[in-house]
Amino acid sequence: MTIARVINLLIVILELVAFSIVRKNRSLKDGFIFYTQISNMVTFMASLLFVILGQNAFTAVCRYLAAGMLAMTFFVTACILVPMSGRVKVLLFSGSGVYQHLIIPILSTVSYWFFEDGVRFEWFLLPVSVTLVYGLIMVYLNARGKADGPYPFFQVKRIGAGRTAIWMIALLIATSLLPIGIGRVR
Repeated sequence: MTIARVINLLIVILELVAFSIVRKNRSLKDGFIFYTQISNMVTFMASLLFVILGQNAFTAVCRYLAAGMLAMTFFVTACILVPMSGRVKVLLFSGSGVYQHLIIPILSTVSYWFFEDGVRFEWFLLPVSVTLVYGLIMVYLNARGKADGPYPFFQVKRIGAGRTAIWMIALLIATSLLPIGIGRVR
């Protein structure tokens, strides 16, 4: 078994542990309002496929999507949510956060960077597009009063359309740069 397969098997196991913790606090369906849950579910599926099928063009794209989304999860948690809330222990070092915000993103990035095949440059838009669609849906639901958050930068009614637009532009830039940095795109 290759190093990449071993790391991806570890990711699958850790995702199962994290999802069991999440299930104690909320239903799986309710959890999917959070980008963290979506990115970790994508990672679970991509890593499981990698373990089963090994390296091929399809699993490389799946793993690239997962690594790019997890990079965004880690970035937003460490650089935005922790400074805004001051909840470093809760978000990064306890409960499901230690797995979904810290350990799994690090393992996924290390595996993708050092042990997995890269993807062609054209694929860099995949994690960007998925993240953008999620963000636009959440902004729309917040604006319509159908959702509250789950992140402060989506709360249009509270922070205003202008600040939400600035947040969305900043996050779109970060979302565009992170996958290029994560993936050895060629």
